[in-house]
Amino acid sequence: MENVFSGKRAVLFDLDGVVVDSESQYTQFWQGLCGEYFPQDPELGQRIKGMTLDQIFSTYFPDKSIQESINKRVSDFEATMNYEYIQGFPSFISELHLLHFRTAVVTSSNLDKMDKLYRKHPEFRGLFDRILTSEDFTRSKPAPDCYLQAAESLAVAPADCVGIEDSFNGLKSLRAARITTIAFATTNPASAVAPYADLVASNYDELLPQLRQCEPAAE
Repeated sequence: MENVFSGKRAVLFDLDGVVVDSESQYTQFWQGLCGEYFPQDPELGQRIKGMTLDQIFSTYFPDKSIQESINKRVSDFEATMNYEYIQGFPSFISELHLLHFRTAVVTSSNLDKMDKLYRKHPEFRGLFDRILTSEDFTRSKPAPDCYLQAAESLAVAPADCVGIEDSFNGLKSLRAARITTIAFATTNPASAVAPYADLVASNYDELLPQLRQCEPAAE
């Protein structure tokens, strides 16, 4: 198997389902909420993954009073979420630092949600060179804009990056940006995400052997 990290200079991470094990919590929340408003569309909770909250509102909930209600429910939910790291992440990010890889988080989450995560993980911001949130880009996944912007912010070409995603919209975004793609089978089955990725994994322990075979990244 070809080493996906060989010759690369940066690793770009989605957040939910990739860095923190929160995607299943979001899935349950949004499927329940969408089921209230769109009982005729049971797949909507899956389709909105990777969209910013503003895009979800403008596309599916244009009524301002409904937006206010959902905003409060989302905020209350995120305040009680469990933000545990995906298995093996601390060791993986430490290895990236030792090998001089540049790192960025590219998430459709907003700053309010990130502040809640930072309270649970005060060390989080220091783990990455850049953290891009929904406030940083106008077109969300599956458009490539957010990942192209992340690569530019790290002064690295997209071809020199590896991206890790779990949602279909996120995987399509990486593909559209022409970035080497790792799919985590944390949200969808491995067989479902495999067509969108160069490599499929369940956690970071599975990626560490490849990473440890690499030479330090070029400065």
